[in-house]
Formats: sequence, structure tokens, C-alpha cells
Amino acid sequence: MSKPFQFKQFTIRQDKTAMKVGTDGVLIGAWTEINQGVFNILDIGAGTGLIALMMAQKSNAEVIDAIELNDDAYEQTVENFEQSNWGDRLFCYHASLQEFAEEIDEKYDLIISNPPFYTSTYKNISKERAMARHSKSLPYYDLLEGTSKLLAPNGNCAFIIPFENEKEFIDLAAQNKLFPARITRVKGTYNASIKRSLLQFSFHQNETEFQELIIEINRHDYTEEYKNLVQDFYLKM
Repeated sequence: MSKPFQFKQFTIRQDKTAMKVGTDGVLIGAWTEINQGVFNILDIGAGTGLIALMMAQKSNAEVIDAIELNDDAYEQTVENFEQSNWGDRLFCYHASLQEFAEEIDEKYDLIISNPPFYTSTYKNISKERAMARHSKSLPYYDLLEGTSKLLAPNGNCAFIIPFENEKEFIDLAAQNKLFPARITRVKGTYNASIKRSLLQFSFHQNETEFQELIIEINRHDYTEEYKNLVQDFYLKM
């Protein structure tokens, strides 16, 4: 059984869901810029509710919604929301993005997602974990089309994806009239290859701000920039 993961201001129980707390979720939650006056936020694919809870901690948004299709992950997210200090601001819908986008008239000021991304089939992982990590359950085009339907005209949306998919993702975003405002490319160490892309988009075409983030100097010896990014959340940073 997976032990709860203790953050500074909330706890993530993860015994029911295949998707455990990982660096990607913390990275996108910590990195995403939230504009002043944001009223509502949507987390697509809640998993455990981690990103939505990070949004509750770092913003004054009155409404933080999450959507989760997997039964166990949905239950786990609801439990983590209810046990937090921000239960009155957090709500999880048990639905697919496609269903949600059709039924909801609301527009969100910020949409955030750590989408599934393994496109090959892993035979040795559980069906639930495979679904959570498999982009066929939510292809990038569907993710971006749903996001563009649900995003307010002056809103922002943010994603973390494998670096190798960055160009394809940006092209698909452009087809949905979403343009990159910020791109940060993430490396595990100085000499490692780029592993992830953090991307923040809006409907406005402005110059893109590019950065690079390196996580570790050596094993468990974190860079100052990484520590500064995540120190409000991790207990031991």
C-alpha cells in the first residue's frame, strides 16, 4: 500500500490510484504562472488532486475544478480535496474532458494539465496505470481542443509534456488558436538531455519566453533554481 505523500500544506493519499505523486505534477503546479484576479481554475486529469491542491495553495481563485475519468483516481481526488484546508474551493467531476467540454458553459481563467503521454503500450503495468499514462485515452488534439473551448478569452493554459513531443504539441495548439507565452525545457542534470517541456499558452500571439531548468547537480543535490521553484510545497526543500 502506498503511503500518503506529505507536502507543507496538504497531504496526498495515493493508495487507491495507479498514478502516484511524481516530479512532473509538482513541476507543472509550481511553474505555472497565475495572473492576478484569476477567479476559476480547471485541472484536466486530476490523478490524485495534486495539481488542483497546489493551485489552491498558491492562488486566491474561488473555484478550482478538476476532472478525472478513472473511478479510483476520482475517489482518491475527492478524498484528498475533502481532507485539505481548501475543500470549499475544490470540486472534482467524474467525466472525460470531451463530455465535460460539451456540458459545461463556464470558461476558465486558467487550465492546467499533466496529460498522459506514453504512446507505446506497456504490457507490464496495470491497466489503470496504462490508461493514466497512455495518450490514446486523451490524445493531444482532444486535450487542446477541449482546452480551447473551456478557456476564457484572456485566460492561460499550462501543460507538461515529453520534450520530444514539443513541436507537435505547439502545432496542434496553434490549430486551436493557442500560442506559447512561456516554454521551459527541463533536464535532470547539466549533462543530461532535455526530458520535459513546460508550456504555457494563451489566445494572444506574443513573443515566447524561453528558459531551461536543471533539477539536480548530483543525486539528491538539487539546483538552487529547482529548490526555489518547489520550496513552498516539498517538506524537505
